[in-house]
Amino acid sequence: MTTKRQDFTGNDLSHLAHGIRENLDQFVHQLIQVLLVGFAIGMMRTVVPALAEEEFGVAQGSFMLLSAFVVAFGVVKGVLNFVAGRLSERVGRKKVLLWGWLFAIPIPFMIFLAPNWGWIVAATVLLGVNQGLAWSMTQTAKLDITRPDQRGLTLGLNEFSGYVGVALAGVITGYAAAWLGPREGLLVFGILTIGAALVLTQIWVRDTLPWAKLEAANHRKPQAAGAFRPRYAKSSETPDTWEVFALMSWRDRRLAAVSQAGLVEKFVDALVWVMFPVFLYTQGVSLPNIGWIVGVYGFVWGGSQLFTGRLSDHVGRFWPNVLGMWICGAGIAMVVMGDSVLWWSLSAGVAGFGMALLYPNLSAAVADITPPGWRGSAIGIYRFWRDLGYGVGAMGLGIAAHFTGTTEAAFWFVAISMFLSGALLWWWGEETHPRLNPADGA
Repeated sequence: MTTKRQDFTGNDLSHLAHGIRENLDQFVHQLIQVLLVGFAIGMMRTVVPALAEEEFGVAQGSFMLLSAFVVAFGVVKGVLNFVAGRLSERVGRKKVLLWGWLFAIPIPFMIFLAPNWGWIVAATVLLGVNQGLAWSMTQTAKLDITRPDQRGLTLGLNEFSGYVGVALAGVITGYAAAWLGPREGLLVFGILTIGAALVLTQIWVRDTLPWAKLEAANHRKPQAAGAFRPRYAKSSETPDTWEVFALMSWRDRRLAAVSQAGLVEKFVDALVWVMFPVFLYTQGVSLPNIGWIVGVYGFVWGGSQLFTGRLSDHVGRFWPNVLGMWICGAGIAMVVMGDSVLWWSLSAGVAGFGMALLYPNLSAAVADITPPGWRGSAIGIYRFWRDLGYGVGAMGLGIAAHFTGTTEAAFWFVAISMFLSGALLWWWGEETHPRLNPADGA
């Protein structure tokens, strides 16, 4: 028996269903999209920082100037995450994704033509727009079309695809720079990546906003007997942007705990982006080997999410998130405790595994306790705080390196920050999985 399902505007939604299997074609298309989004940021991760002095005129020891492009990226991406979530609830997910790729078009050409570091900073601003719009939409779209009991798996697969893309791009561009030259290699790789993404978005990606409207319509119905009721954040029926921002940032302590953890964990990614290649290059490591060492972090991070996201669907979000913060911080501290390629690779792997525990599951925790009617906005604001961590972290590690004159201080700054943030998450947070910690009366 079928019943006619409608959203709050009266549109017929009876042909839609939630689930990975039920929407496998679109799920796969969105995985390809986030892989390409990872390629876009990954092409900036190995060659550009390592050759900042030789190729783009950054004076040796200018740690604050070196950090400037990641600060710009973090601020812009954070703001665009905020905008993307709210905008996608008005115009749809596909349009926002397409706009993200259009902003990426000038990036490889700007790197190729760059006469100085200012051009790299400007290109990274556009990269922040691209990432804020495009990566946000790949995540939101997958959550739209899958079931609540698949959120951990969904986000694990999303981040697996994205960060394997980041790692692969770092390795590929390292070799491309050695074979073709740094500018030429990045130009070719960038054109191919962005061109493929635009074509695939336009032809094969569907808008998933109708699935979110279907979930919102179902959410308004009485709960089925025996169903677990999430501990949703208390809000008005249709909260405005400011109310959602306040809930995510301080009014709901659980959401605030997740938001601050998201912000601080990006200190690690800023470090791996800015200082890790520079640290390795000054130790005499070649560009291809830098790509592989940094790639270990991305490969372990991405690959482990194939099971860490699914794991949280069974054991909950709380302990994977807290332990992930501490394990990741330990991996960063390990980097400066040894001095071989094997040791640095092992340290990068430990940090990557900690990141895999926390990364999809912080987002899953947000999705658990935010109603479908404003979940897109909530995820956008969480991602605003999280990716603002690029800017805050890059500034902090730049200051630490500047005043000590060594890159090692930046590693200790990030490691200590991760331990403290994990402690705050343990103190303020709680289990959000509706099966393991349902609302009162469920």
